[in-house]
Amino acid sequence: MTAKLFQNIHIKSNKVAAYNLQEVLIVLVIIGILLLLALPNLMPLISKAKSIEAQTQLKYIYNSQTSYRYMYSKFSNDLNEIDFSPPKTVKEDGTSNYVYEIVNANNNSFKVRATAITDFDGDGIFNVWEIDENGNPKQIVKD
Repeated sequence: MTAKLFQNIHIKSNKVAAYNLQEVLIVLVIIGILLLLALPNLMPLISKAKSIEAQTQLKYIYNSQTSYRYMYSKFSNDLNEIDFSPPKTVKEDGTSNYVYEIVNANNNSFKVRATAITDFDGDGIFNVWEIDENGNPKQIVKD
């Protein structure tokens, strides 16, 4: 009888508490449903965070254009002349979500546009920012 009791105790001590596959799948489904519910509320925050890239680059272009104007008494029509190399876009295996172009430039004014190449919230509208000789980035098209 002692040997049988010892054998039962030994078997019980080898068991490890664990979750079965069904329990793990149920938890994953619940997490997925919660993400689907929360994602629409987070999209404006994601779009706002990504637009900081455009604002930062446009401010850099503004500073470069201002320096160029001090030297040559006019604004430049060429990004290379003001020593601005656009960052590689996500389509070019880079990290930038915007393309940059000088819309117009003359002796007294300029306008530079940053257009998103990624639709941040999937609604078909692409974010557009502009900056001019006043130096304040403005959102022209909100994504």
